[in-house]
Amino acid sequence: MIFASDLDRTLMYSERALEELGGRDSRTLKPVELNDDRWVGFMTEQAFTVLKQLSEEILFIPVTTRTTEQFNRFIIFQNEIQLQYAVTTNGAKILYRGMLLEEWSAHISSVMKSESVPMAELFALLKREGIYITGKLRQVENLFFYYTLTALPASFNKSTIEAFVSMYGWRVSLQGRKLYFIPKAISKGAALTYICQREGISRIAGAGDSVLDWDFLQNCEYRFVPNHGELANMHKSTAFTLIHQTGVMAGEEILNQIVNLLPLDRQSFKHKEIKTGK
Repeated sequence: MIFASDLDRTLMYSERALEELGGRDSRTLKPVELNDDRWVGFMTEQAFTVLKQLSEEILFIPVTTRTTEQFNRFIIFQNEIQLQYAVTTNGAKILYRGMLLEEWSAHISSVMKSESVPMAELFALLKREGIYITGKLRQVENLFFYYTLTALPASFNKSTIEAFVSMYGWRVSLQGRKLYFIPKAISKGAALTYICQREGISRIAGAGDSVLDWDFLQNCEYRFVPNHGELANMHKSTAFTLIHQTGVMAGEEILNQIVNLLPLDRQSFKHKEIKTGK
């Protein structure tokens, strides 16, 4: 079985997330992310212990919108938890045993060139269409970009922008104050599907809190969503298991749910062995 999970505000929590969602004083916290010699990301000690044990039994794959450089700040993946795969940059990049999987990068580049206009051209098209967005712009490795909005303009219509950029091979996603513009070729779900096919594994459990996580969660047999996330608020359905805990404790509950799936996974494997034996 594969356990694919978003990291930020799902398993790991920043200082800001701890302040907003609570949990700083609930349990002993383990620092997991180091930036400029300062600890900036945490999970509970219990959650870390369970994640380490899980990663030794099943294929754990972090799936994040972070760039590879930002992902590498999670030092627990350098020494304490050995990873076979990691998906970064919202699915544009796959790391295999810590190294960039060039065949996936080449595939993404090829599909982007054939299906999406270049970023600079999209900027020009938005300007020509009279679509102006107020906020801090950040380009991510010449792959996609997003605005951190100061405020939504009065005339803002996400559907209109979405329909416009879709004609040029792009899509948009509004997450809190961040408005993402992403080529259609770049997707967490596509990257995870590629890994599953490469490994010959079809049984997947997943966890995530944001709308962008639905790209891969919809391909999972078991889906876990923290109740503090945007995904929980937007998809009021039985399409996933809603985690009752909030903040850093949600990460612990998610991991315990995955542990509960292990007997089912072993049972499924035994059934396949029996069937094959016949």
